[in-house]
Amino acid sequence: MTADEDATPAFDGKAFVRELTLAPGVYRMLAADGSVLYVGKAASLRKRVGSYFLKEQPSRRIAHMVRQIAAIEITVTRTAGEALILENQLIKSLRPRYNVLLRDDKSYPFVLLTDETWPRLAFHRGPRSTPGRYFGPYPGAGAVRETMDLMFKLFRLRSCEDSVFRNRSRPCLQHQIGRCSAPCVGLVATREYDATVRRAALFLEGRGEELVRDMQAAMDEAAHRLDFEQAAVLRDQIAGIRKVQARQYVEGEQVEMDVLACVVEQGQACVLLMAFRGGFNQGTRSFFPKTNGEEAAEEVLAAFVAQYYLDQRPPREIVLSHPVADRELLEQVLGEQAGRKVELKPSVRGERARFLELAKQNAALALATEIGSSASQKARLLSLQELLELPAPPQRIECFDISHTMGEATVASCVVFDAEGPVRGQYRRYNIAGIEPGDDYAAMHQALERRFRRGVAEGVLPDLLLIDGGAGQLAQARAVLAELGVEGVAMIGVAKGPERKAGAEALVFPDGREIRPGAASPGLQLVQQVRDEAHRFAITGHRGKRQKLRETSRLEDIPGIGPRRRAALLKHFGGLAGLRNAGPEEIARVEGVNAALAQRIHAALHGLAPQSPQPPRTETP
Repeated sequence: MTADEDATPAFDGKAFVRELTLAPGVYRMLAADGSVLYVGKAASLRKRVGSYFLKEQPSRRIAHMVRQIAAIEITVTRTAGEALILENQLIKSLRPRYNVLLRDDKSYPFVLLTDETWPRLAFHRGPRSTPGRYFGPYPGAGAVRETMDLMFKLFRLRSCEDSVFRNRSRPCLQHQIGRCSAPCVGLVATREYDATVRRAALFLEGRGEELVRDMQAAMDEAAHRLDFEQAAVLRDQIAGIRKVQARQYVEGEQVEMDVLACVVEQGQACVLLMAFRGGFNQGTRSFFPKTNGEEAAEEVLAAFVAQYYLDQRPPREIVLSHPVADRELLEQVLGEQAGRKVELKPSVRGERARFLELAKQNAALALATEIGSSASQKARLLSLQELLELPAPPQRIECFDISHTMGEATVASCVVFDAEGPVRGQYRRYNIAGIEPGDDYAAMHQALERRFRRGVAEGVLPDLLLIDGGAGQLAQARAVLAELGVEGVAMIGVAKGPERKAGAEALVFPDGREIRPGAASPGLQLVQQVRDEAHRFAITGHRGKRQKLRETSRLEDIPGIGPRRRAALLKHFGGLAGLRNAGPEEIARVEGVNAALAQRIHAALHGLAPQSPQPPRTETP
């Protein structure tokens, strides 16, 4: 029996298609082991899925995928737009083997205007959990900081954290250099600050002309009521905005536009984004989607547009280097999401064509650099294979490290690297408990047991396991894998060299052998990169845990402080730092805290003996 003649009957695609509905929906193609091969959308499920089985596939990639199909799952939706949204969600959660995947380990940067009595302007990256308005995304952190620098000069909004804002008694340096109106000490009226916040939002939305008209009307009104000082402030702001508008890069227009150029070469792709808001260029950013064998730039670009813009507010115009399938559907869904018209433009002229050509050139340069970097990564993997005498280059490397301070707040980290570099979405931290403080061996044993017990259940195991440490830590790894019956995982201990000098590390084998490849070894350079990332991830988690423990335990140790009062105190002062800076009188203003308790809190936070009230003096005759 050949490998293709398996006992499992082949999937009959034509019979399956005959029973399908003509309604729109999403289909998921599954392999024999249950893994998802491909996720797609369809305006008509029967027609779209049937196209995989009723004619010869022009793409070898798709033909190879169809031969692996063991089952197809269907989800019917009400509209084609709903199918597009669901497809995007499933691609990001399931990461199918044959879909083009937007692989970007960094969250996009935004400008945040908080929703508070005195709104704050801030740089934001990560989950959008803070109440407020988010403007962006921006191509990079530099574009955000340049925008915020301009905003502070023009509108003088506050930038300080709440813990600082609540405890100011006089204006800070930002006010003195003309970048903040000092709402913390009442130097600006609420109504005036709210008007400034509204204008700042108009500026960030790219509605420059509307903003200038509004400010001119406010300036005229201030002059009419003889408030010449306020009129002068508005005049200077208008001049500043006009100066910014004079820097326009898109001639004569206040455009809100992204330019996307896609280049595919040697099985790798680069999509370069050039962003324009309010008529001026906010910079560029390169993305390197995982093509999974796809060689058509049109398909890569279509996948990028859906995966990138369905999670955030798209601009009014998106200029494309290649035409994309389902263009009208994408415009409809993105327009509904944005609450206004969104256009995808694969054919442009004039100024836009020049920017598109520039984006193509930069995309080609970025891809060439990435291909060179990928070649270097492959060389390091091959060197590591030879160094450790592995049968093949490792496709999944995991590294464990332990971090604590004299046994306090012990945290273990596990980082994951594949053939292309770090896979940050699969990093894990383990809070270690139930061991003797400072026992690194027990901590390593616990972390490895938790990781591999789950790995065995899910069938996800590394090819190479790196342990930050010497023979003792490596022995814990051997014991855990033996207990769980895990085989086929190569493991190496990474012991620090003399004086902890980089490049002098010893690689410790399970049989006790040690090698010191030296700093010039590409294989050791890869090990160092993975080990250093595990160390960084562990110590970051440890510091956060230690700080959290110290913030809560200091208050928990004070008699009379329960969970409710502790939460009220931390909320009122914006954290332990703000509480520590407050005096007893300020602490006593918190609801549920009397003067005696405030004295105890203040004394405990400053290591002082609490001042007990003195009994009244009585004089004997």
